[in-house]
Amino acid sequence: MQRLLKFVKKKEIDTWDPFQLNPIGAEKEEKRRCFELFQHLVAAFVGIMVLSSAVISKGSLLVLSTLSSPTSTRTSKERQYYMLMLVGCLVMPNLLVFLKSLWKCAFKNFVPPNMRTMGIVCGIECLVSLGTSILVLVVMPQFDVLTNLFISGGVCMLSSVLQIVFRLQRENWKIIFPICSLMLVLTGYFLLGADYYVRVTSFVSGQEDDCYWYVGIAVFASFLVSLNWWENPVQASNNMQEMLAELDTFRDFVFVISSLLRVVVIAAVYLIYHVWIQENIVWADFDFTPKTLDIGLTVLFLQAFFSAACHWFGVVACKIHSVRMSFAFPVCFTGPAVLILGMILFLTQSQYLAGADTTSIIDFCSSLVDLSTKNTSTVVMLELTKSICRTSLSSHYWTWPFSLLALEGICMWLGLITCTYYVWNFKVQRIERTTELFVRRLYESAFIDLSLLLNTKMKVVQTRNQESVVDDVENCVIYLCATMWHETYDEMLKILTSMFRLDRYRGDPKEEHKDVFDFECHIFVDDAFMIDKETDKKFINEYVTDLIHVVIEVYRVFTNKEPDDVSIIETPYGGRLMFVMPEGNMLYFHLKDKQLIRNKKRWSQIMYLYYLLGWKGYIVKNPQKITRQNNPCRASLISLDGESFLLPQHDNDSKRKHISDDNTYIMALDGDTDFHPAALILLVDRLRKYCNVGAACGRIHPTGMGPMVWYQKFEYAVGHWLQKTAEHVFGSVLCSPGCFSLFRGSALMDDNVLKRYTTTATRASEYVQYDQGEDRWLCTLLLQQGWRVEYNAASDAYTNSPQEFKEFYNQRRRWGPSTLANTLDLLHSGNETVKRNSSISRLYIFYQIFTVSSSILGPASVSLMIAGAFQFVFQIEGTLSIIISVIPPIFYLLICFLAKPNTQITIAAIMSVLYAFLMLASFFAIIGDMAMQGTFITPTGLFLVSMAAMYLVTAILHPQEFSMIIYGLMYFICIPSGYLLLTIYSLVNMHIVTWGTRETNKEKEQKKTQNVLCDRNCKLCCWDMKLQVTQETDNLMLQQLQQAVNPNIQVTQQVVHEQKPNTKEEKNNAPNEENSEEISPELLDRKRAKKDLEYDTSAYSSIEDDNDDNHDDEDDNMLYDDWVQPVKEEFLKKLTYSNLKRNLQEQIRYTLRNKNQEDVCEELVMMLTDTVNGELKDKVGPEDVLSDSQLEELQYALNEAARRILKTNRMERLERRVKRAVEKTLIAPQVEKLTEDEHDFWKKLLERYLAPIVDDKAHKEEVTRELKSLRNKAVFLYFIVNVLWIVATFFLQAIGNDVISIKIEKIWPNGTSSGEYLKVEPLSLMFLLSFAVLLVVQFLAMLYHRVYTLIHVVSYRSTEKDYIPKDEVSDLC
Repeated sequence: MQRLLKFVKKKEIDTWDPFQLNPIGAEKEEKRRCFELFQHLVAAFVGIMVLSSAVISKGSLLVLSTLSSPTSTRTSKERQYYMLMLVGCLVMPNLLVFLKSLWKCAFKNFVPPNMRTMGIVCGIECLVSLGTSILVLVVMPQFDVLTNLFISGGVCMLSSVLQIVFRLQRENWKIIFPICSLMLVLTGYFLLGADYYVRVTSFVSGQEDDCYWYVGIAVFASFLVSLNWWENPVQASNNMQEMLAELDTFRDFVFVISSLLRVVVIAAVYLIYHVWIQENIVWADFDFTPKTLDIGLTVLFLQAFFSAACHWFGVVACKIHSVRMSFAFPVCFTGPAVLILGMILFLTQSQYLAGADTTSIIDFCSSLVDLSTKNTSTVVMLELTKSICRTSLSSHYWTWPFSLLALEGICMWLGLITCTYYVWNFKVQRIERTTELFVRRLYESAFIDLSLLLNTKMKVVQTRNQESVVDDVENCVIYLCATMWHETYDEMLKILTSMFRLDRYRGDPKEEHKDVFDFECHIFVDDAFMIDKETDKKFINEYVTDLIHVVIEVYRVFTNKEPDDVSIIETPYGGRLMFVMPEGNMLYFHLKDKQLIRNKKRWSQIMYLYYLLGWKGYIVKNPQKITRQNNPCRASLISLDGESFLLPQHDNDSKRKHISDDNTYIMALDGDTDFHPAALILLVDRLRKYCNVGAACGRIHPTGMGPMVWYQKFEYAVGHWLQKTAEHVFGSVLCSPGCFSLFRGSALMDDNVLKRYTTTATRASEYVQYDQGEDRWLCTLLLQQGWRVEYNAASDAYTNSPQEFKEFYNQRRRWGPSTLANTLDLLHSGNETVKRNSSISRLYIFYQIFTVSSSILGPASVSLMIAGAFQFVFQIEGTLSIIISVIPPIFYLLICFLAKPNTQITIAAIMSVLYAFLMLASFFAIIGDMAMQGTFITPTGLFLVSMAAMYLVTAILHPQEFSMIIYGLMYFICIPSGYLLLTIYSLVNMHIVTWGTRETNKEKEQKKTQNVLCDRNCKLCCWDMKLQVTQETDNLMLQQLQQAVNPNIQVTQQVVHEQKPNTKEEKNNAPNEENSEEISPELLDRKRAKKDLEYDTSAYSSIEDDNDDNHDDEDDNMLYDDWVQPVKEEFLKKLTYSNLKRNLQEQIRYTLRNKNQEDVCEELVMMLTDTVNGELKDKVGPEDVLSDSQLEELQYALNEAARRILKTNRMERLERRVKRAVEKTLIAPQVEKLTEDEHDFWKKLLERYLAPIVDDKAHKEEVTRELKSLRNKAVFLYFIVNVLWIVATFFLQAIGNDVISIKIEKIWPNGTSSGEYLKVEPLSLMFLLSFAVLLVVQFLAMLYHRVYTLIHVVSYRSTEKDYIPKDEVSDLC
């Protein structure tokens, strides 16, 4: 009941307007149970795959060594064949590593090696290969299968010794593990010798005196094999760190050489021992029966394939944070699993061997000799059974020595487990590189389980000053920067809801977080102000007004109260609003005045990059004394527990002192982007883990309704599913969209990136490349400088897409030429980029050339497809159909040159509808033709069916986006519009460099001002004479609010009115305000010089003054722009009677949320609410703003009431916190000034890079002329290339299929030949095959990318933040 009363009181609002907007996504995040279940299923599947593949790999090797044994019942010819297969098992992993390393050296990066280091490493590799070859090719064929299974455990001896020597254990007592491991291994070898001594002395069949030599050789070879993992203990001990660090730079080249040397050593051991010493290899006898070939090749394939699979699944198990269940457990129990499986097969299948005597084990083993000549017995089972009979089980004297062999296996297995005990406590970060999980890239297929365990990296680093250092994640700071340009209310709601979600996910920035990051939110609003023509005053426009309403509404949704800490700051570029978000993170609105700073997105990006990376980066590296603030008593949410009263931004900035530029990230957003915290964290993981990644983007989902949005949904899906994944896998993503991309600070600060990004376009090509697609150009600069751009498919973001045909065409009119210009620029600098960027190879450059060529030939290809549609639908001849198909594009090309853009778009819309009908008819005609032909195995049929199947499979592999496949038909019928008409429209209108989207009527905007709402109403009533009365009334309200603070406010207003006529006279002599581009920056500076000087004097004169009274007086006398007061009044609404009660209740609850005093908290809420009602109920109305005197009286009354309640409950220790909560509730929004240093920074930045561009008429005409010339060249190039392609196809059609054609046999669906032939033109077939190859390549890249995306998602879900719902909500539910 008490909980219910608490919940009801929380929702109580004493006002007539209690309703609020609750945006989608504002609800508290929760872990999705289906993902948890899926995570466990994936971990179980991977663990099963690790165990099963390891068992098959190990069992296959034991089978081959048994079949190639001299004691087997196989013929010498068969034994030498199986021995050759055993050699193949050793060579295969070296061959794979050779190919992978060669690829990286050839197409990624190549660093010349240090010959001394490479010589040492290659020498060790040769010794390891020698030991492996001797153990597998020489020793194991001489032993029985059980001994071969156990003896491999001894390869951990050197690792145990090095762990003892280097003392790699964190706790001293853990040194017992490697000591026990070494003792167990030595005991196992002793038992091995004792076992063979008993076998020889007890006359076990098949045991000769030379077995002692092989036991010694086995010990020596095992020691050589143990050198394979020398690097693991060494890298964990700070020894030879310089050599290891140097080795990492050219490790790929070392692997190329060492893998070849290992193959040479394997071949040498094989030839020396079997050809020259044993002389049991006869090259003329390599002629085998099909059965022998099948057995050998099958076992070789199983061993090689499942060894690689086991290694890969082991890596996956570690990356998905399932080390114990899916890696350590299955790998450690591989040996016992093989033994148990072998024993089960021996006990269950041996009785089915034809002719075997099963009366006793001795008689059974004796009867196996006669079975070698019988074909009815299984060869593998027979040889394994006979090998087991070589142990003491078949002794005629004693069978108890078999226990020696069992003890040997136990000792070897326990030795391996104790040596690799650290694997069970192996800590993995959310996303790990394989090189950070395993020391070596090469795996040993002969000992796959031991190789995985011993190769697992020891993450213990000892230093001189401290015992151990844990490999923790470095902290990072993220600046979320959104650019706004005339967004709607709903679009603003999306971006602010996303930012507040992130604030809730991060929590108090003073507390540690699982993801180890801090963040700030910055929103840069272009064209935020307007000048009223009547009063010549500057006010915020309707878009900023909406933005203020949105942030208040979102704040209410997340906290049920008004914003607490709000600051209004005048800046040289316009203004700034500063908020403290509910959990204490910062939110800034930067309001840009287009008369003071450049418009458009690129200049906003330059603005925040210089501010956040340049200015703030300089400040934290060169800390200065924090000056006194205007309100030294002000506290923030994040300083409730501290003694400092500094503003939050100084606290946040100080965190960057210990954060490098590599860990400083810029999150570029659009003003309508909607995302969840997980999407951002997934991108942070990529940049945090891979130091060469300069940017990363996520999966962009277009939102909206209508046919244009449906088309874009499938277009975006296909672009991300296939194109972006192919770019990510084969090279680097070329474009990281500015609506949702994370950039590394050090990458942006690199040479030739940010500095060049500030270049002002002066030539025609620069206007197209720089300003029409700024995000693509920025990525081009990063790629050319050597940085990599990545794509994360699990990072989802949603943004509004054009819903109107005109808006869509204007958007793509910008994107198309910019994409082509940046891609050609990258290809032009291909040689330099390949040298500098390790992610871009010449093969990738060729891939991009092919894709660019395909896009250039797009209009001709679509035209030929339309011609084919005419042939299918109307049964027109090929030549005539081509002529008909090119008429509409030529007609539209002429229209684009002659008509206005709006007319061009209208005609394009009409033609798109006609083309859609034709494409739909063509689609059904192709299906009908396949039905008439009776088969789909034709070039057209195969292409259509394979495309549909590929897209269907791709959609299935993206289950959350599977519904996108529904829009595939819409995309298909719109292909002529998107790839033919849109291309023509984009090229012909290339000279138009305006954005063409979100354009508004400037005249209308100037009349809509926040401060003259009553003036508008009076004008509607034709009461123009009452304009001054309305203004005076507004000023009178202003006086009422500030009379207690500043009694001289009337004098200030009078001074302002006296200055206005001069300002208006200057305006009349100045150029027209509507043509803002022609206003001189020098004139604008002169107009505001006097006011800026007054601001500087009032803002900074108090810095050196320590007297609080003088400081307050100066603060009261500061002058502000006209836009400040209306904004302040909007936030003063938090001090109304109704809002104040709600804010006080929530502030008290928030302040005491972690004190476990819920009863006291609710009593405080109830009593303080009664106090507010008692003080104000009969004095003010629900919507009246309290005066300063009323606030002072109310604060005193609330403090006294709180003190009495806390004293009664003996909770005096909470009194300080409650007083701060009351103070925060009653504090008014503050009007502040920038510090002198920051003010100077903005002045210089504006002067150097961001001053409004002033172009004279002659320059504009010259640029227009150059743009049209560039347009003509591009159109001519496109026209000639496409015409040549169409003409070539036309003449091939005219010559006839009988003369020049490729005959393809017609095949029925059941695979039989029809006896008929289909004739296809060479060019059409070549283009069809090329396009098919491109799609197949992209499809394979998608498969690869999906696997690693799954790994990342599962690893994220396993480390995701635990969402704990509030107590009251959980109790009610």
